[in-house]
Amino acid sequence: MKTMRLLSITVSCTAAIVALLSTAGTAQQKVPFRGETPIAPSGIPKIPLPDQPVVYDTAEGQRIRVVVHASGLSHPWSLAFLPDGTMLVTERDGRLRVIRNGVLDPKAVEGVPTIRRAGLSGLMDVVLHPQFASNNFVYLSYAKPLNEKESATAIARGKWNGTALTEVKDVFVAPAGVGGGARMAFGRDGTLYVTTGGGGGNGPQDPNGLGGKVLRLKDDGTIPPDNPFVGKPGHRPEIFTMGHRSSLGLAVHPGTGEVWQNENGPNGGDEINILKPGANYGWPIISLGRVYAGPWQSPSGVFYREGFEQPIVYWTPAIAVSGMTFYTGDRLPKWKGDVFVGSLREGEIPGTGHLERILFNEKMEELRRESLLQPLRQRIRDVRQGPDGLLYLLTDEDDGAVLRIEPAS
Repeated sequence: MKTMRLLSITVSCTAAIVALLSTAGTAQQKVPFRGETPIAPSGIPKIPLPDQPVVYDTAEGQRIRVVVHASGLSHPWSLAFLPDGTMLVTERDGRLRVIRNGVLDPKAVEGVPTIRRAGLSGLMDVVLHPQFASNNFVYLSYAKPLNEKESATAIARGKWNGTALTEVKDVFVAPAGVGGGARMAFGRDGTLYVTTGGGGGNGPQDPNGLGGKVLRLKDDGTIPPDNPFVGKPGHRPEIFTMGHRSSLGLAVHPGTGEVWQNENGPNGGDEINILKPGANYGWPIISLGRVYAGPWQSPSGVFYREGFEQPIVYWTPAIAVSGMTFYTGDRLPKWKGDVFVGSLREGEIPGTGHLERILFNEKMEELRRESLLQPLRQRIRDVRQGPDGLLYLLTDEDDGAVLRIEPAS
């Protein structure tokens, strides 16, 4: 009798397992798609920034206060500090704004070239020439309309006269169709590094195209003779590195002078890379992320292949990386030497943007990372260190703002 009872229990359990397995493929929730991409959920409501400063405790014991430094911006993309502390801030729709002592000038700067709003691009980065004090050069990256339908990434240079840009001209214009986010950074040798979006297809692996690359130019837009592909048949001489997807952060390491770049993977696989002349970073052949519909981007889940560089930091789930900076100041001493990266959202969920802090050892190997300012639910588009040693962030929102991070005491 006991044996029969055990047999009955075994048969019942087996039947339950078989039933579970047979329905496993239909047990998952169905979500709506737009093409091959799931439509993002909208369950986390947007909240306004607080009217008063907010104090946070952080992992290293660096207690901080977050202050709305200036508001009234529309989707700000980048900021640069003039020698007197004045901020220049780009807005994606094509305006360059000025903030003096925390007050936004209601009038946009004149002299900005005509842009085309194309997806998430438009007027993008703003950087100063390393010798700005003597030449007053300001550089803007933007989506340039070439005709009624086509546009391309362009770099314009103008002179700042205290209120406007003058003598503005393009120093570089990419071929039609090369677009996406365009970050810029001047290297220690005075050359200008520029990112281009990878777009679809295999363009980032095409050495004769400029999509999905980091370019290296002289300050007048011409090509440095020591670029890695100069004189090589079938290769564009502007290219410094290739195999990138969507690069939205560039920063020069304050100790080594190496250029660090971050880029967005698809569904996971965001990266920070150290750029090496002529190196290939793998996209779209190698990735640590999945395509938006679910399968791995890399065939058969192979994440390493000879000839492709590996990232120094990666994120899965993705945090939608954006602006990046090394903190070298003294006002936030427990963060000195850390890398900060803006996050637009985490895990494909809107309302989860934040600021990411990464701590490295002396060999630049990652030790730990921390997500900051999550309760604010803001898309952090850029992060910069100010001349006062504080951190300044841009929120990529309709009612965008500049946030200031300062010590709480």
